[in-house]
Amino acid sequence: MKVRRGEEVRKSEILAAALELSHEIGYQKITRDALAIKACCSTGLITTYFGTMNHLRRAIISHAIAKHDLQVIAQGLTANESKAHHASEELKRAAMEHTLMMGQE
Repeated sequence: MKVRRGEEVRKSEILAAALELSHEIGYQKITRDALAIKACCSTGLITTYFGTMNHLRRAIISHAIAKHDLQVIAQGLTANESKAHHASEELKRAAMEHTLMMGQE
């Protein structure tokens, strides 16, 4: 018997998969198809929960901020994603420092 998860739980799972995918291929390269495969769901479910790709990208950045995912926040800042600029100054600074450190390795 298949157990259905609640909408908020499933959204959170999709966003967690989106963060993983952002680390693997980059935030701006995420597609519904790639995310659906990573999150083990349909593209229709992603559209139902997040709407347009712009809405999805904003949700990913919001989730990255909530999770303090410096790499994805930095990607959002680099892409000039407005939602990324809502992160605290401390978090934005840490994200950019993280990016600089990763580039030196």
